[in-house]
Amino acid sequence: MQPENVSVHHDPESSAVAVAVVQFAPGTDPSGNLETLRAHVRAASERGAKVVVAPEYSMFAVTRLDERVVAVAEPLTGPFVTGLGEIAREFGVYLVAGTVEQVAAAGRIRNTLVVLGPDANLVTKYRKVHLYDAFGYVESDVVEAGAIEAPATFTVGAVTFGMQTCFDLRFPEGCRRVAAAGAQVLVLPAQWIPGPAKVDQWTTLLRARAIENTVYVAAADQCAPRGAGASMIIDPTGVVLAELGDEPGVLTAAIDFDHLVAVRTANPSLILRRFSITERAPD
Repeated sequence: MQPENVSVHHDPESSAVAVAVVQFAPGTDPSGNLETLRAHVRAASERGAKVVVAPEYSMFAVTRLDERVVAVAEPLTGPFVTGLGEIAREFGVYLVAGTVEQVAAAGRIRNTLVVLGPDANLVTKYRKVHLYDAFGYVESDVVEAGAIEAPATFTVGAVTFGMQTCFDLRFPEGCRRVAAAGAQVLVLPAQWIPGPAKVDQWTTLLRARAIENTVYVAAADQCAPRGAGASMIIDPTGVVLAELGDEPGVLTAAIDFDHLVAVRTANPSLILRRFSITERAPD
């Protein structure tokens, strides 16, 4: 089987897009989280960002998922996503953030990323596929895994963005599918739980995903106490363009389409692939 084709289309009038990554510590008050996020998006916008990426579970964050997260879940037409849309419209950005999506099944939620455009409308969404059933946590006790669908992407100027969430990072085939679908930037919101060697694993995997897929990576983690921090923006050669420690903050960097084309010309690894990605049937 031949690998998927990866094409690159260049808009000569818009070769760079400024992206921002927000690192903060969401709590258990969705409206308060919106207000905190609004202040960070304002800061990002003032630095010229057109795409702003916030962490996984930006809507509501606890260390362990339980009935509290089920009780707060909302449909994607609910007040939290609506509030994200209002923030995106106010500052004229594309805003990516993690929500707690309500589902019909009792006692269940979805871990869902949403993208709101400058017109406040929902552009696309991604429901986390690989659930965090590791390191003593069982996300699947509460979260319903997303269906395996065509990768969700959105385009700003010349640049196409694709999404994965937190634990998805440990599965290179998922990130490869995003790149094969045409994404030049992987945005990765996370609540990367702290622990021994976890920051080193996080940063190593982020750089690996950038290098092996020749994509930019914009990774937005929660900071302490429930996240490990270390949010960063990485270029397609694995160079870290901007990074944070474990404190709240906003990173910005340019996603330079011309640089990406140059990297992929020098190292056409996506074109040289000999294998395609196939999905394993569920057990």
